[in-house]
Amino acid sequence: VFAGASGDHVYTYCYTAEKEDFGAQDATKLDTWVFDHVKNFFQAARSNQTLFSKVNEEKVVLFLHLLGIDTNGHAHRPNSREYKDNIRKVDEGINNIVSELEDFYGNDGKTAFILTSDHGMTDWGSHGAGHPSETLTPLIAWGAGVNYPQKVASQFFEDEFLKEWKLEKWKRLDVNQADIAPLMASLIGVPFPLNSVGILPLDYLNNSAHFKAESMFTNAVQILEQFKMKMTQKKETTLSFLFIPFQLLSDTEQINILRKARSYIHQEQYHEAVSLCETLISLALEGLSYYHTYDRLFLGISVVMGFVGWTSYVILLIVKTHTSLTRSTQDNKASTVLLQYGFAAIGILIAFFLLIQTCPWTYYIYCLLPVPVWYAVVKEFRVIQDLVSLLLVFPLGQSIGFLVAGALGIEILVFSFFYRSTLTVGLIAFAGWPLITRLWAQAKVTTLSWTLLCLLLAMFPLMPVVGREPNISLVTVASLVILLISSFSLASLCKSKNKYVPKKDLTVLLFQMLSIALSTYVVNSTHSSLQHKQGLPVINQIISWTTLASSLFVPLLSPTFFFQRLLSILLSLMSSYLLLSTGYEALFPLALSGLMFAWIYMEKEALQHYGDSLKTKLAVLNFSYTTDITQFRQLHLDDIRRSFFFVFFIVTAFFGTGNIASVNSFDPASIYCFLTVFNPFIMGSLLVWKIAIPFVLVSCAFEAVQVTTQLSSKSLFLIVLVISDIMALHFFFLVKDYGSWLDIGTSISHYVLVMVFTIFIMLLSGLAQLLTTKRIELWGRTKRHSM
Repeated sequence: VFAGASGDHVYTYCYTAEKEDFGAQDATKLDTWVFDHVKNFFQAARSNQTLFSKVNEEKVVLFLHLLGIDTNGHAHRPNSREYKDNIRKVDEGINNIVSELEDFYGNDGKTAFILTSDHGMTDWGSHGAGHPSETLTPLIAWGAGVNYPQKVASQFFEDEFLKEWKLEKWKRLDVNQADIAPLMASLIGVPFPLNSVGILPLDYLNNSAHFKAESMFTNAVQILEQFKMKMTQKKETTLSFLFIPFQLLSDTEQINILRKARSYIHQEQYHEAVSLCETLISLALEGLSYYHTYDRLFLGISVVMGFVGWTSYVILLIVKTHTSLTRSTQDNKASTVLLQYGFAAIGILIAFFLLIQTCPWTYYIYCLLPVPVWYAVVKEFRVIQDLVSLLLVFPLGQSIGFLVAGALGIEILVFSFFYRSTLTVGLIAFAGWPLITRLWAQAKVTTLSWTLLCLLLAMFPLMPVVGREPNISLVTVASLVILLISSFSLASLCKSKNKYVPKKDLTVLLFQMLSIALSTYVVNSTHSSLQHKQGLPVINQIISWTTLASSLFVPLLSPTFFFQRLLSILLSLMSSYLLLSTGYEALFPLALSGLMFAWIYMEKEALQHYGDSLKTKLAVLNFSYTTDITQFRQLHLDDIRRSFFFVFFIVTAFFGTGNIASVNSFDPASIYCFLTVFNPFIMGSLLVWKIAIPFVLVSCAFEAVQVTTQLSSKSLFLIVLVISDIMALHFFFLVKDYGSWLDIGTSISHYVLVMVFTIFIMLLSGLAQLLTTKRIELWGRTKRHSM
């Protein structure tokens, strides 16, 4: 923590990152290492006069970071024997360190001790959500300047910790983590940190009432100065007639409160002085929040204008270029020039307004971007006229029905970010889609498969978030199922009479089946090895990294026929996914892929149902055949439904087995087949790839749907863009800057996820096109000779 500090008065000792090994025999050694180095440090000070002089100066801070408990908690869970043994070792170590310090300083009673933690942990060994077991942390203080524990007759807290610890008779003093900084500053006698928003917890101090009142007064002045600085900064960047100051804490009010508090201290009315200072701190913090969010409404309107304008432009672009709803007319050059000058003038006025207020450069982006966007919208006035005319003659009942259905669909997507069970509701509705459209009468077997697979996938969002209880047997079951499916496919290919199957294609399929079997062995072997404290076997690590590296290469060796290539992609990605799985999530890509295969068939049936396609067998379709641009058809209303299905399946891939917007969803055990030593970059990359695998499966299926329905990827992408923009606008209004850090972080994460959704879809589309259309010929082309 203090490694960045400089000067000859700072001494730091750190173990290497390799020591933090989740698969190590005993992570307790991380804590004993700290205790041993503290003892060695003070032993060295006894024989080194320079060091001895420095540690005997005033205001010396010793910081001990005990990471063993955290590591054992992640690796073995908090209820494990390893975790409890670690706690026992830490208790003993703290006792020894306290004795060592008291002995070194001759029991002078001038040392204060604070024991705390940065976070808690769930029973399944993770943190990052808002459960009390994660957000409540211990704070134990004793020694010089610290108050003694106080007995109470009764006290009320919503949790049961006091009862569990048998401390009901002792007063419990809860504080915010930010309050620890002023507490430490007060104990060692240094000024409060400049930008601290912590409030000094007076009940922790064993000092006179006068000292407490003076300290609280200083705390109030320190926070008030932050408020005044923020107010000054905002006043300097706002036109005087537009500036609205924080009404509850005017300059006069500040002076009155400070004078009154100082007067109370002079009159020895310390309780009143403290109470008044607490009021001033509360108002100053409220004022700080006010000035932090001063431009929120102004910037919010600019962002909304940009969103609405951009979404409107994309809708007009879809109507103009991908439908036959508008008449082609030439633009009036005079009106176009007039529009250009008008919007240029608006842009100049906005820029000038921002310039005279010396606004940050980011404000220019927020405020000027809507100008060219709305110019592009207004420029399409003819298209808007045609669209309005069409809507006026469209049956009102159908218009309202489409609007309600669209709004309901968007709300289901938005709610799924907060409640995974919403995806279950959506999938059940999808299961009934063929019944509503009468597709079941046309293709009963396909419809039955679609319905059953929708209901199967609908079970996953109802299950607990992955990582809570590892179940390697379910990973084995998933591998057996995929091996069974690939065996049937292999047998089907070998018995096929209609087409010749080269041996190299069968070799690729057999290699992928072997890779699945190897992955299953590695997962079980690694789990057993770590349970027996034998670490990660090197051979398992080599197999895991080799499998991961080949997962995007091997599918390119298979034929580009629809189902052969899709099966090859599934097998390669599943071999990696199994290595990253610890429980039921290993079954998720199988259920998702099954539904994707059914979706491809259903879209073919839907197209035939509306008479838009000739009956062609999907088995003979080839990804590598270049579709003629003249074969692309215009968009229909049903294509909006196809795009919505795609977005829904992508969101299902996000949240099907957990909420990726929260770190709490991730279990370090997922990457133990690859490494056990703590490495945030590699671990994060592996977890991102695990999340991306279901996305790739959905994108490859969507690629097949586009080819099947003879629709250009650009037109469907534009519809997806409209859906994601509407979702992003929805999440923009849900962004929070108050509440728990989980609420704030989650709201921002949701907004960012949807904002990057479009770019993410573009990348996925490119990867899907690569995986489905390209083929690498390692053995050269196979020649067939016919008699």
